[in-house]
Amino acid sequence: MRSFERVDSPLELRPRSRKAFIWERPVQKNSRGISNTMHHFGVLSPNVPGHIHPMVALADALRSRGHRVTFFLIGDPLRVIRGADFEVIGLGQTIFPPEDYRQTLRKLGAISGRTGLKHTIASGVRGAEAILSDAPAAVRQAGVTALVVDQATPAGGSVAERLGLPFVTIRNALMLNTEPAVPPFFRPWLPRTEWWARACNRINHAAFERLMKPIMDQINSFRRAHVLSSLRRLAETWSQIAQISLEPAAFEFSRRELPPAFHFVGPLRLPGGYPPAPFPYEQLDGRPILYVSMGTLQNRVPTLYRRIAESCAVLDAQLVITLGGGLEPGTLADLPGRPVVVSYAPQLELLSRSTLAISHAGLNTVLEALSESVPIVAIPVTNDQPGVAARTPGWARERCSSGMAWTTGDCA
Repeated sequence: MRSFERVDSPLELRPRSRKAFIWERPVQKNSRGISNTMHHFGVLSPNVPGHIHPMVALADALRSRGHRVTFFLIGDPLRVIRGADFEVIGLGQTIFPPEDYRQTLRKLGAISGRTGLKHTIASGVRGAEAILSDAPAAVRQAGVTALVVDQATPAGGSVAERLGLPFVTIRNALMLNTEPAVPPFFRPWLPRTEWWARACNRINHAAFERLMKPIMDQINSFRRAHVLSSLRRLAETWSQIAQISLEPAAFEFSRRELPPAFHFVGPLRLPGGYPPAPFPYEQLDGRPILYVSMGTLQNRVPTLYRRIAESCAVLDAQLVITLGGGLEPGTLADLPGRPVVVSYAPQLELLSRSTLAISHAGLNTVLEALSESVPIVAIPVTNDQPGVAARTPGWARERCSSGMAWTTGDCA
């Protein structure tokens, strides 16, 4: 599985100078309406690692071609953005202050299933309000000439339209494009051809649109205030220039109704990788490694780590658990089998040494495990994770003892 290290058309723009960052009226446009001059790209994205890391990789590729990139974010900027030396402009300081944003993420780390999905959407309502209130002025004042918008920031497209700017949509999680034959992203279903399966898909797609109505209402209120046409569906918030998905085409279910602007590109990674997390390699004892990661969001349930450790303690293997910052390693010091427990870990390096990965089925972790040919036990928690698990090779339906997990194998 290849890394995404270059940006092709329509974002392949010819720079005049690596140092001249000028907001000017374009003198020439390509067939997709983007000028062939230096650009200042603005990034609108959820401020969480799974979305920010690929955005930083994309921003680095744009900068290497002579463009300027500024991130417009709610909450405190992640270290990876500062470390890559990108400009950051904060949004929502009064509507969605950083401390409130942190509390929202902490709560998401301890809930699951439909409750987690509803919580994510509720925080999205507040985020949309902050973006629609603050982003137009901030983007205009910064001199941005084009926007790069995460699919999970649907208000971003309306900001671009209000300012008369082109924008592209980046799918940093499982693609949200709906089709009758494709199960919804939040269900662990495999595609089926029977009429009742298609009916179930349609019902669930419609249910998700209803859940998204508060966000769409925010967007349409903004659009009416600025004499823009109202939008009926979430899909209408996405770019008609380019929709770029981190999924490889082979990972996704068969698709027949994707728009012409849709592109599968695979994972977006910095060519030189990210700064490595420190890790106690001296604690590895030579046994096969079972690597455990529940990501950086859904990682605040200590009983789940305990159940994993209990299940693996009987195996002749060494468990390595990375907590993603959700818990302190000291809180899990007495786990069965004495696994190595760390706050963060060099994931790709450890996966290359591992025999098995046990994961929440976050898209990035699954794709990285597959890129290293490591088999996966998927324990999806909420949001798009059930859909990611369903797309994982060798998918089998097995209920874990937690009562909420679907996996690629026996959870014991």
